[in-house]
Amino acid sequence: MSHSKVIVPAAVLLGSFLAATTASFAKPEYTKAAGKPCVYCHAKVSADKAEMNKNLTAAGQYYHEHKSLDGYQEKK
Repeated sequence: MSHSKVIVPAAVLLGSFLAATTASFAKPEYTKAAGKPCVYCHAKVSADKAEMNKNLTAAGQYYHEHKSLDGYQEKK
């Protein structure tokens, strides 16, 4: 059996997995509570906490003020 019959599909699967996942710097409890990814509340994702607090979207501002996205109406 040729090794390429195993290696090529494994490489494609691994590459697909890596392309589909993104780095997450949000606190797990926030993402679980909101049910949204980091970029929903932050315009840009960074490892620097101060920078993350500066680049909040409208949804992020709402979450910061209310500690929940309940009642938030997304602007269209």
